Amino acid sequence: MPKKKEIIKENYLDRRPVRHPDINWSADGDGLVTLEIENTGFFNRIAQKIFKKPKISYVHLDELGSFIWPLLDGEKTITDIGIPVDEKFGEKAHPLYERLAKFFQILESYNFIIFK
Repeated sequence: MPKKKEIIKENYLDRRPVRHPDINWSADGDGLVTLEIENTGFFNRIAQKIFKKPKISYVHLDELGSFIWPLLDGEKTITDIGIPVDEKFGEKAHPLYERLAKFFQILESYNFIIFK
Protein backbone atom coordinates (compact mmCIF):
# COMPACT_ATOMS: atom_id res chain seq x y z
CA MET A 1 0.00 0.00 0.00
CA PRO A 2 1.52 3.39 -0.99
CA LYS A 3 2.21 5.88 1.75
CA LYS A 4 0.05 8.95 1.94
CA LYS A 5 1.76 12.21 1.18
CA GLU A 6 2.44 14.15 4.29
CA ILE A 7 0.69 17.48 4.20
CA ILE A 8 2.52 20.25 5.96
CA LYS A 9 0.36 23.24 6.76
CA GLU A 10 2.18 26.48 7.28
CA ASN A 11 0.77 28.89 9.80
CA TYR A 12 0.43 32.21 7.96
CA LEU A 13 1.32 34.10 11.14
CA ASP A 14 4.72 32.34 11.23
CA ARG A 15 5.74 33.91 7.91
CA ARG A 16 8.51 36.52 7.92
CA PRO A 17 7.63 39.55 5.76
CA VAL A 18 10.32 41.82 4.33
CA ARG A 19 9.92 45.04 2.36
CA HIS A 20 10.46 44.59 -1.38
CA PRO A 21 14.00 45.83 -2.10
CA ASP A 22 12.90 47.83 -5.18
CA ILE A 23 10.45 50.00 -3.24
CA ASN A 24 11.68 53.30 -1.89
CA TRP A 25 9.84 54.76 1.06
CA SER A 26 9.95 57.71 3.39
CA ALA A 27 8.27 58.83 6.60
CA ASP A 28 7.01 62.35 7.21
CA GLY A 29 7.30 64.29 10.48
CA ASP A 30 4.24 62.53 11.89
CA GLY A 31 5.71 59.11 11.12
CA LEU A 32 3.31 58.38 8.25
CA VAL A 33 4.98 56.27 5.56
CA THR A 34 4.77 56.90 1.82
CA LEU A 35 5.82 54.17 -0.62
CA GLU A 36 7.23 55.18 -4.00
CA ILE A 37 6.12 52.68 -6.64
CA GLU A 38 7.83 52.94 -10.02
CA ASN A 39 5.43 52.18 -12.87
CA THR A 40 7.55 50.06 -15.21
CA GLY A 41 6.78 47.78 -18.11
CA PHE A 42 5.55 48.18 -21.65
CA PHE A 43 1.94 49.12 -20.90
CA ASN A 44 2.94 51.57 -18.17
CA ARG A 45 5.30 53.31 -20.60
CA ILE A 46 2.50 53.63 -23.15
CA ALA A 47 0.16 55.02 -20.48
CA GLN A 48 2.85 57.50 -19.40
CA LYS A 49 3.33 58.78 -22.95
CA ILE A 50 -0.26 58.77 -24.20
CA PHE A 51 -2.30 59.39 -21.04
CA LYS A 52 0.34 61.38 -19.12
CA LYS A 53 0.32 58.84 -16.28
CA PRO A 54 3.06 59.36 -13.67
CA LYS A 55 6.28 57.38 -13.73
CA ILE A 56 6.07 57.01 -9.95
CA SER A 57 2.94 56.42 -7.89
CA TYR A 58 2.82 57.28 -4.21
CA VAL A 59 1.03 55.02 -1.74
CA HIS A 60 0.30 56.63 1.63
CA LEU A 61 -0.03 54.20 4.54
CA ASP A 62 -2.33 54.92 7.45
CA GLU A 63 -1.15 55.15 11.06
CA LEU A 64 -1.24 51.39 11.63
CA GLY A 65 0.48 50.54 8.33
CA SER A 66 3.09 53.25 8.93
CA PHE A 67 3.87 51.75 12.33
CA ILE A 68 4.23 48.25 10.86
CA TRP A 69 6.24 49.09 7.70
CA PRO A 70 9.63 49.78 9.40
CA LEU A 71 9.29 46.50 11.35
CA LEU A 72 9.37 44.39 8.17
CA ASP A 73 12.95 43.18 8.33
CA GLY A 74 12.52 39.53 7.36
CA GLU A 75 13.45 38.42 10.88
CA LYS A 76 10.18 39.04 12.72
CA THR A 77 7.17 36.85 12.11
CA ILE A 78 3.71 38.32 11.73
CA THR A 79 3.04 37.09 15.27
CA ASP A 80 6.16 38.96 16.50
CA ILE A 81 5.01 42.13 14.74
CA GLY A 82 1.61 41.84 16.42
CA ILE A 83 3.06 42.30 19.90
CA PRO A 84 4.24 45.95 19.52
CA VAL A 85 1.15 46.71 17.41
CA ASP A 86 -1.09 45.51 20.25
CA GLU A 87 0.96 47.47 22.81
CA LYS A 88 0.69 50.70 20.82
CA PHE A 89 -2.84 50.49 19.41
CA GLY A 90 -4.65 48.15 21.81
CA GLU A 91 -8.33 47.65 21.01
CA LYS A 92 -8.02 49.99 18.01
CA ALA A 93 -6.09 47.22 16.20
CA HIS A 94 -8.46 44.36 17.11
CA PRO A 95 -9.17 41.76 15.90
CA LEU A 96 -5.38 41.97 15.73
CA TYR A 97 -4.15 38.91 13.87
CA GLU A 98 -7.07 38.82 11.45
CA ARG A 99 -6.31 42.43 10.50
CA LEU A 100 -2.57 41.78 10.26
CA ALA A 101 -3.11 38.72 8.05
CA LYS A 102 -5.35 40.72 5.70
CA PHE A 103 -2.91 43.64 5.66
CA PHE A 104 -0.01 41.36 4.68
CA GLN A 105 -2.13 39.59 2.05
CA ILE A 106 -2.85 42.97 0.46
CA LEU A 107 0.81 44.06 0.61
CA GLU A 108 1.85 40.77 -0.96
CA SER A 109 -0.78 41.02 -3.72
CA TYR A 110 0.72 44.36 -4.79
CA ASN A 111 4.28 43.00 -4.50
CA PHE A 112 5.13 45.53 -1.80
CA ILE A 113 6.54 42.74 0.37
CA ILE A 114 8.01 39.30 0.00
CA PHE A 115 8.29 36.52 2.55
CA LYS A 116 11.59 34.99 3.65
